[in-house]
Amino acid sequence: MDTLVSVFEENDLVVAFALVGGLMLVSGWLSKKLSRGRLHGSAVAILLGLVLAYWGGTVTGGEKGIADFAVFSGLGLMGGAMLRDFAIVSTAYGVDLKEIKRAGLSGALSIVLGVVLSFVVGVVIAALFGYTDAASLATIGSGAATYIVGPVTGTAVGASSDVIALSVAAGLVKSVVVMVGTPLIAPLIGLNNPKSAMAFGGLLGTTSGVAGGLAATDKRLVPYGAMTATFYTGIGCLLGPSLLYVTLRAVVGG
Repeated sequence: MDTLVSVFEENDLVVAFALVGGLMLVSGWLSKKLSRGRLHGSAVAILLGLVLAYWGGTVTGGEKGIADFAVFSGLGLMGGAMLRDFAIVSTAYGVDLKEIKRAGLSGALSIVLGVVLSFVVGVVIAALFGYTDAASLATIGSGAATYIVGPVTGTAVGASSDVIALSVAAGLVKSVVVMVGTPLIAPLIGLNNPKSAMAFGGLLGTTSGVAGGLAATDKRLVPYGAMTATFYTGIGCLLGPSLLYVTLRAVVGG
């Protein structure tokens, strides 16, 4: 057993891929058996991943969830920014440039409108829960955009670690809701072509949620929604700690 554990620890990234692959298989099976595919396997995988992360952090008393176990330390690299950004960029390579041109101004406006609207909603909810300082409000508001924008903004404006954690939680909730809800509302909003997928991704912005939701709706739409959602994240990271934070600070004070 000691030899097996040693091999796993020395090949931690391989173990991480195997664990995630197994988790996806289980999630896909649960999706088909429990919801007949209505709750996409990716959403189930996110929920299971959160449960495992909570359990790992509780057992080890660490800060990296299940990655605090040495044998699973490869999950820290696999789930880090490098491979995440690589996956997002590689997804965009499936885009047809002709379809991008058709989106035109509406696609660009959807990104800006989506970031600002999500930020405002997040700020209002944070204020209702008693947060009054600009740093906390901006961080949670940015988290309502995506769970990536929240920590970027929080770190830049000096928010507390608790508030940054809340911003990540807000982004994760949004991601799961979008992933689960997309196939349900797609017929109602005409989400059946590349142009509408780009507008959808621009308005909601959560790349994982949009990609998972579109995969359950029509896999051919995934690259288009993921592309504008990726731009959404970039715009959010630029505006969150700068223009939006400064504007919010002018309104509520320091």
